[in-house]
Amino acid sequence: MIRLFVTYCCLLFGASLQGLGMSLFLFPHSIPSGGAAGLAILVNHWFGLSLGFSLWLSNIVFLLFALKYFGYTWTFRTILSVAVTSTIVSFITDHVPHFHVHILIDLAAGALFYGIGVGLLIRAGASSGGMVIPALMIATYKKWSPGKVMMAINLFIFSFTALVINYKIVIYAVICQFFSTNIIDIIYQLKFRQLLFLSANWRRR
Repeated sequence: MIRLFVTYCCLLFGASLQGLGMSLFLFPHSIPSGGAAGLAILVNHWFGLSLGFSLWLSNIVFLLFALKYFGYTWTFRTILSVAVTSTIVSFITDHVPHFHVHILIDLAAGALFYGIGVGLLIRAGASSGGMVIPALMIATYKKWSPGKVMMAINLFIFSFTALVINYKIVIYAVICQFFSTNIIDIIYQLKFRQLLFLSANWRRR
């Protein structure tokens, strides 16, 4: 029971960090933190829907794949993480003003928050949704690191977002992905002796 409680606390903390990184530091500059976030920015740009709701829409298809491939427990935890992240993004973008210091500072902070958040989600048996789902599927099959697979998949989404909104976005997005995916891999590869509940248990169950 304690193990389950701590796992969900870790999940909520990771999802919150991800939402804060996206809404406070990355989205104000239209910098996508990942492929799903890139799609959310495009939906927001084209249809004027809120970023939080757009994030939900961009995750629905991937969650259906997750249900078949990873099972109910993993998918439920991922839905919970997407719900927390989307709620935080919606609230902050609507009610909290963005205090811009410098785009590079925001980029570094956003990559740090996002990388730690997603890394914790994967260790807690969930994900941030979106392109993390096919990335984990490929990582499982090929035995590659999830962060590097995410980087490759997201490059295509970043390029398209840059063409539609601003070409500079792809540069900032790639920098963000480089640092955040390395942080994800560091957390993913950590060996926890005491915290056995954080054992990268995202495989089907």
